[in-house]
Amino acid sequence: MNASTTTGTLRRILGVGFGLAVIIGSTLGIGILRAPGLVAAQLQLPATIIAMWIVGGLYTMLGAICLAELGTLAPRAGGYYVYARRAFGDWVGFAVGWTDWVTYCAVLAYISIGMSEFLVELVPALSNVRAVAIAILVGFVALQWAGLRVSSWFQQWTTAFKFLAFLALVVAGLALSPTETHATATTPSPTLEGTIAALQAVVITYAGWQSALYFAEEDRDPTRNLPRAMIGGVLAVIVIYVLVNIALLAILPVAELAAAKLPAADAAHRLIGGRGREIITVLSIISLPPLLNAIMMIGTRILFALGRDGLLWARVASVNRGGTPSIATLATTAVAVVLIATGTFQRLIAIASFFLALNYAICCLALVALRRREPTTARPFRAWGYPWSAGIVVAGALAFLVGAVIGDPTDSLVALGFLAVGLVGFAAARRPIRTE
Repeated sequence: MNASTTTGTLRRILGVGFGLAVIIGSTLGIGILRAPGLVAAQLQLPATIIAMWIVGGLYTMLGAICLAELGTLAPRAGGYYVYARRAFGDWVGFAVGWTDWVTYCAVLAYISIGMSEFLVELVPALSNVRAVAIAILVGFVALQWAGLRVSSWFQQWTTAFKFLAFLALVVAGLALSPTETHATATTPSPTLEGTIAALQAVVITYAGWQSALYFAEEDRDPTRNLPRAMIGGVLAVIVIYVLVNIALLAILPVAELAAAKLPAADAAHRLIGGRGREIITVLSIISLPPLLNAIMMIGTRILFALGRDGLLWARVASVNRGGTPSIATLATTAVAVVLIATGTFQRLIAIASFFLALNYAICCLALVALRRREPTTARPFRAWGYPWSAGIVVAGALAFLVGAVIGDPTDSLVALGFLAVGLVGFAAARRPIRTE
């Protein structure tokens, strides 16, 4: 190996600012511009709609509190994979790491395509969506190659800009909203099925809250910074989500909000006319760079961890002088480019919800298993309200897994088949595992 790379050595230079940025940057995005309409369609009543966003945020906060314990117990790169392997061994660990990495590759392709589509909408001359998406992705590889310090700086500043942009949207919405109250017709009470569907939509919109876990090994003081980042990041997202919904409800009647596919665009159009949709398109573009950067960084850390621990080719644990897992970055990018070029990411996105629910459930169970098996192990941060907090999180994770299976049984079976292929490959190529 040349002098510019090392194996298995990441740079410990990150702090709580990056943790907050990667959580907010990974979570706050297009979802909150679309999901309010889905939630309003199920609940109809403004107070119930706002309450649902708060409930979903509090459930997410419980998850952050519980997994912050795991992150400080085992502050290593790789996120979910690390906890699954420690609690349940190499086979479960590999299964979680493999499916988690594939999911992030698919999301990387999906976000690149999304950003390309928004850019083409603003600049029609670009025209070739897939070519633009690949160019965007290659640009982010160059950013990663510059090193951890540069990519972390980019993450923090672009997230701060995005946060302020969303805050400006809220302020403008509240300031410019009509003073008269919307007439409310008698609406039926939400059904149980509708309430569950609304909660699922809300919780999915909070996806990304776990992002800081993947960088615990690169944090200067993970036992102190990780809980602060997890709790502070989720709290900031809750505040923005609730404010966005309050602003939308101030501008649009509930019936109109419930029928909107992109409520933020409809609200902007009502306030300022034809330019409204363009403003939301620009806001969508602003929201994507920190998300794309975070997703690429997370995917490479999963692959890095699998390679370093001997569950994959050891070369994927190579790190350049800047602190970037170089081979893992190239491998993750190559898979994402293939998915963009072939369009096969669309099927993977469809089954990603199954993997996300499955891996989250496994990690929630890992918390319980490690509490029982390692009761005397030092825990710098202990989950508040345990065991009740963990019980709620585990029950919710399992419920979402069951919902994924019932809601999309075909893709769930495809996901299990994909997992089986990975495990067969792991069994065929397995070599002695290096002990930690």
